[in-house]
Amino acid sequence: MRVLVVGNGGREHALAWKISQSPRLKRLWIAPGNAGTALEGENVDIAADDIAGIVAFSKKESIDLVVVGPELPLSLGLVDVLAKEKIKAFGPSRAAAQLEASKVTCKLLLRQADVPTAEYQSFRDADSAMRYVKARYPGERDKTPLVVKADGLASGKGVIVCSRREQVLDAIDRMGRKNEFGKAGLPMVIEERLEGQEVSVLAITDGRTILPLPAAQDHKAAYDGDQGPNTGGMGAYSPTPVIDEELLATVEDKILIPSIHTMKRNRKPFRGVLYAGLMLTPTGPKVLEYNVRFGDPECQPILMRLKSDLLDILEATVDGRLDEIDTPVWDPRPSICVVMASAGYPGEYTKGEEITGLEAAANVPDVKVFHAGTSRKDGKVVTTGGRVLGVTALGESLANAKLNAYKGVQAIRWPGAWCRKDISDKASAFIRGGE
Repeated sequence: MRVLVVGNGGREHALAWKISQSPRLKRLWIAPGNAGTALEGENVDIAADDIAGIVAFSKKESIDLVVVGPELPLSLGLVDVLAKEKIKAFGPSRAAAQLEASKVTCKLLLRQADVPTAEYQSFRDADSAMRYVKARYPGERDKTPLVVKADGLASGKGVIVCSRREQVLDAIDRMGRKNEFGKAGLPMVIEERLEGQEVSVLAITDGRTILPLPAAQDHKAAYDGDQGPNTGGMGAYSPTPVIDEELLATVEDKILIPSIHTMKRNRKPFRGVLYAGLMLTPTGPKVLEYNVRFGDPECQPILMRLKSDLLDILEATVDGRLDEIDTPVWDPRPSICVVMASAGYPGEYTKGEEITGLEAAANVPDVKVFHAGTSRKDGKVVTTGGRVLGVTALGESLANAKLNAYKGVQAIRWPGAWCRKDISDKASAFIRGGE
């Protein structure tokens, strides 16, 4: 098969790496790709949101399957346009992708499907949101456990978790008046702050059959101990002991199935990856958000453990015959991904720094370095993004996987490079009976 992967992040490198292992693959392109994807296939200089460019290239090269990585081209309707040209594409339609592209749309779907989620209100402007908060929480020193969310796509940063009223009002001001998140900031959603362990459950579906993947746990906060601002994700591991088989069955029965069935009834059938960001509350799992693609960085440790042919799974999903393929085989060993970031991330960050030690990291047993924000310049690999690398490792135990991953991290250098040091520690605490 001739395959095109769309995107340039760590998720797309992981997808390209796994697809490249398929014996059915004839040729692989990545648009636009990064310095790492160039090791798996051929990069082409087409932006992920250049719909016309991607379609033209797919027709020119007789692409058999387009695998869409990021949310933006999905929300712009890339899969729909490709379908009109009779080109197969893995990912949801534009209508179905609104589950991620609009927090309000997601909340309405959850309510319609009777899926447990946080109580919420949506607002079209900052003034009405301010009035709501001031009326409901009149005391300036009141504890105000709320979350303020930008409705649109904000690269994983459009969620502000608040504890006090002044924080809520500041978040509203940033979104609705200062336009910190651009057009994505309005409308906005204000919802109750849920407490518990946050986990990710991803499922591949063709609209009828649902194939849950091993659960993972992301680390969204910038710094150790879940401190600091939200990021696109500073690391993840899979599987997580926080979700056992019984709880995963509950998530499938109470969350995934009703959501996908409701989408079908609404004539917006969902095909692709449905990513459920969940909070495990004392009353059971509740949906924080839906994403409509593989998570980044969850994709990296999950695919690191996949032994089956990913290309077979993706094609079966597009063809609506997911029920016909063999059950995927998984490496029983856990996997951990540690994100290495540029100085300043998730704020303004530096670019163009030369990265050294990649070969040394690659030589660490059971380690794969997935590139996210990199490019090649004058024969050298340099930084181009905030999240630069996802150092991913397998291990006989969670502790061993963590040790291998951080050995890989220690081998890599560039000015200002940093990472969280506690990826997967939540699992250790859970195993010890902590949380």
